[in-house]
Amino acid sequence: MSIDLSSCKKDFPIFERKVRGGNSLIYLDSGATSQKPNSVIEAESNFYRTVNAAVHRGAHLLAEEASEAYESAREKVAAFIGARSNEVIFSKSATESLNIIAYSFGNPDSRINIKAGDQIVVTEMEHHANLIPWQQLAKRTGAELRWLSVTADGRIDLTNLDQVITKKTKIVAITHQSNVLGSILPVETIVKASRAVGALVVLDACQSAPHFALDVKKLDIDFLAFSGHKTLGPTGIGVLWGKFDLLEKLEPSLFGGSMVDSVTMESATWAATPRKFEAGVPNMAQAVGLSAAIDYLNHIGMHNIAQHEQDLTSYLLKGIVGISGVKVIGPVDMKDRGGVVSFTVEGVHPHDVGQVLDQYGIAVRTGHHCAWPLMRKLNLVGTTRASLYLYNSKSDVDSLLESIEKVKSYFKVSK
Repeated sequence: MSIDLSSCKKDFPIFERKVRGGNSLIYLDSGATSQKPNSVIEAESNFYRTVNAAVHRGAHLLAEEASEAYESAREKVAAFIGARSNEVIFSKSATESLNIIAYSFGNPDSRINIKAGDQIVVTEMEHHANLIPWQQLAKRTGAELRWLSVTADGRIDLTNLDQVITKKTKIVAITHQSNVLGSILPVETIVKASRAVGALVVLDACQSAPHFALDVKKLDIDFLAFSGHKTLGPTGIGVLWGKFDLLEKLEPSLFGGSMVDSVTMESATWAATPRKFEAGVPNMAQAVGLSAAIDYLNHIGMHNIAQHEQDLTSYLLKGIVGISGVKVIGPVDMKDRGGVVSFTVEGVHPHDVGQVLDQYGIAVRTGHHCAWPLMRKLNLVGTTRASLYLYNSKSDVDSLLESIEKVKSYFKVSK
């Protein structure tokens, strides 16, 4: 059944403005960052207005209230992904979250660590944030980086899974949903193969956590990262989740105040997890904003958001495959795919496509989408990407399809 979330748009003040040529904003770039509802904007600003103080650092009323708000946000995030609150670490971004875990695995003092001869497995469709940290970890430790390939239709090739994930594999780090192809990976199959050889699984959930319900226990993974700013929340806040017993075995990678238990001039010991991974004064207002974003998502219902995006994506795919000279990069059906649709227009550079669409008020992403290896595999300089979210509608999709035809007309390419 189709879900109508059109009334949500009124909650996002940015949609009140006009853009190029007085056009209404049609925002199709939520894969890069989501827009923010009033409730999130107010939650963050009210923190500064009413309770601003450094958390966990004072005995006065403001410090107590700020600490309570911050820890309440941690509990909210934990419930959102089916975790325990002492397993949730706040960072400044998903990128930092993935770097934190990669650096901790590279520390020989960690009770679980990567050594020369170990293998780390990723996929060809990874965002740079879930590729480069593992490249660097392999470089520092002498481990081998391996990867699962992408098929011609934009899915993960599982035909040689048991040859890529072997007894030497210690970490398997994969995206949940591709930020370029929209493909949702077969996590259950990859986790099963990883468990068979005792490997740990790290999931990049940046493109999934905002769009459909997650449960870390059901996923049977070991670590997960996602960003607040893609989840209706503020910039400057990210989430790292890990199983508590695993986090306890890892050394922190950032050091300073708040993450210590005791300090002498010669040495230091760490605070209990998760605080040992949160050095310095944290992004308190941003955590409160993320908490409000989760409240907003829960109020609408993640199942409703997922259904709405599935309906819109199906509608967009049907429309775009019918335009001559336009090619969808990724799956053209709705099996295991989400609301990210990348495409090319024959004879037109993706940047030029994006600039023409911008003249009609349509905001899309163009370029390599922080996935250069994938672009090289597909022999592309880049794509134009439309990414959908709860505040989009069929009229937004119609405007995009009409404007793609205008791109073709402007550049006088295939009819």
